[in-house]
Amino acid sequence: MSKIKDFNNRAGYIWIDGKFVKWNKAKIHVLSHGLHYASCVFEGARVYNGKIFKLNEHTKRLFFSSKTLGFKIPYSEKEINYACNQIIKKQKIINGYLRPFAWRGSEMMAISAQNTTIHVAIATWEMSTYFDKKKKLNGIKLQTSKWMRPPSNTAPTDAKAAGLYMICTLSKHHAEKNGFDDSLMLDSKGNIAESTGANIFFVKNNNLYTPTPDCFLNGITRQTVIELAKKNKIRVIEKRILPKELFKADEVFLTGTAVEITPISLIDKKKFKVGKVTKKLMYLFSNLVKSN
Repeated sequence: MSKIKDFNNRAGYIWIDGKFVKWNKAKIHVLSHGLHYASCVFEGARVYNGKIFKLNEHTKRLFFSSKTLGFKIPYSEKEINYACNQIIKKQKIINGYLRPFAWRGSEMMAISAQNTTIHVAIATWEMSTYFDKKKKLNGIKLQTSKWMRPPSNTAPTDAKAAGLYMICTLSKHHAEKNGFDDSLMLDSKGNIAESTGANIFFVKNNNLYTPTPDCFLNGITRQTVIELAKKNKIRVIEKRILPKELFKADEVFLTGTAVEITPISLIDKKKFKVGKVTKKLMYLFSNLVKSN
């Protein structure tokens, strides 16, 4: 993964609660409810050629996530969109990443925190690729995680909420210690779900398969890739997928805001090739974001 040194102390500004704050002064209280009880929602969007890709969709999901977690963002979607565009201009971002997020403040220290202030911040930084360019070309390696995605009746799995990513961090750390790039996560019934922060697709007999998003995010990039595939007469099949089906695939790849379309060369001990369907979709996606 491409690394940027010291996110704690960088040049420029972060937008917080309606103001531009110097990057190294952008702090929150140590008793913030979002830190202790994960009452925090966030988004990740990409900036291509100075423009934010699918900003409206990301902002709508941010507001949906906050509503799901029971708090109201104290700005309109239009105001958040404006602030997002302002911060990338102020930071002079040409090709990068955008992180809007909202969280409950520090007025109450308890599980119930109905009277906390809702804070909003937006940060952005330059980023070319999430994974190393060579890995993105040749494919990354996944290790199946022991942690499973929770079923939708046990957690707000359709929200992009901070607490849902704890098992992702644990899974990815374990995979990296074992020489892998990321983890493959299953659902509670043992079906294929996703990676730690991206959706998964596989190709078999030139058909495109992807798991039904019933316990994980129906990613914005995922939806974009499905649209691109259908427009280019690639059949898309959404269904519950067992690992044994995935391991019979001809090609496998991830989709996500950060990873874009990243091919997979290995899952556990099973090798895959970077095939023509994956390459075609990578080409189509690249053209789409360039014309953003």
